[in-house]
Amino acid sequence: MDKFVITGGTRVNGEVVISGAKNAALPLLAGMILAETPITLTNVPTLKDVKTLIDLIKGMGITIDKKGDTVTCDTSTINNYYAPYELVKTMRASILVLAPLLARFGQAEVSLPGGCAIGSRPVDQHLKALEAMGAIISVENGYVKAKTPEGGRLKGCNFTFDMVTVGGTENTIMAAVLAQGTTRLENCAREPEVVDLANMLVKMGAKIDGIGTAYMTIEGVEKLNGCEYSVVPDRIETGSYLALAMMTGGDVTARNTNAHIMQSVLSKMTEMGADITTGDDWIRVKMDKRPTAVDIRTLPHPAFPTDMQAQLMTVCAIADGTSTIIENIFENRYMHVPELNRLGANISVDGHTAVVKGVEKLKAAPVMATDLRASMSLVMAAVAADGETTIERIYHIDRGYENVEEKLRGLGVKIERVKG
Repeated sequence: MDKFVITGGTRVNGEVVISGAKNAALPLLAGMILAETPITLTNVPTLKDVKTLIDLIKGMGITIDKKGDTVTCDTSTINNYYAPYELVKTMRASILVLAPLLARFGQAEVSLPGGCAIGSRPVDQHLKALEAMGAIISVENGYVKAKTPEGGRLKGCNFTFDMVTVGGTENTIMAAVLAQGTTRLENCAREPEVVDLANMLVKMGAKIDGIGTAYMTIEGVEKLNGCEYSVVPDRIETGSYLALAMMTGGDVTARNTNAHIMQSVLSKMTEMGADITTGDDWIRVKMDKRPTAVDIRTLPHPAFPTDMQAQLMTVCAIADGTSTIIENIFENRYMHVPELNRLGANISVDGHTAVVKGVEKLKAAPVMATDLRASMSLVMAAVAADGETTIERIYHIDRGYENVEEKLRGLGVKIERVKG
């Protein structure tokens, strides 16, 4: 396996161009299946997860290709409605092909998903919503087998999610846009990536009210057509590079991004002492002092996102004072803590709560990445630490950060990838 070797002690400085959001690109790629005419998606990041989903869609006979940051798709060549375990096991977002296949073609067979081992993320809400629309669903030998009721179309319904679920909301929206009648959804996820999907569907001809709120009304249409659409900037990638500036007393400007979709993160950074300025498509963070300790509680959008918890914890590790972090989204998302402690951090965990006692300096040590966001937190810690740090199992970071070494080197980081 590949690993990173990072020589620490760098004060990062410069500009970084932010890629399209992985967490938006994946549902948008799945949503392309709903288009009866060719469709084009731009600002698509080059990532392992994106390639996996494109391969999965291509395996259905659909013509889909990626050149640079542009994906073109023509569904007219589809010849099967099957998503195999071999591909789905590596990425949870693969379950998002279930609803568009079912809504448009009346059938789907999709393996139950895999992905990062950061906690239980069941798909029961996805299936309950589809069943409420009349879908006939069975789970056999690890596969979800679904078909539409007699008559060929799903039916509009009233449905309330038992919990806020991003993937569940996305799958349900994609089912409802082609359902017969009106669907009213309550307790919807409000993440920018959900909004991005709904906006693309509207551009394709869907009728959706309440986008960006917890209550959405979707009037089903008979068909959707292709369009050209651009993926929203990656707010988590943005936050990660800005947090790196805070970690090292640096000065970083993130371009091709959007401050409006990450206010909770920027507010915490300001509370920690960062000097933040923003424009229409850029955010600049300057840090000329030691960060101040803060308390963080992860919750669904618009509150502080779980995907930024590891990165801000790393900043807290060198902050002045003691920080308390409460993780409310995933029950197993502190796997980076032992690795940060190997680098000299002082972090203790009790259930969902982590207490971070700030130290003045981190020191190099061999560490191992445990999941996608944890891998970036270790990179940040290594850049700030004294000495040379080796990070194993960096295949995690390739799932969510495009051209990460090049972007880090552009900020002055001394980083090398050692091929395994």
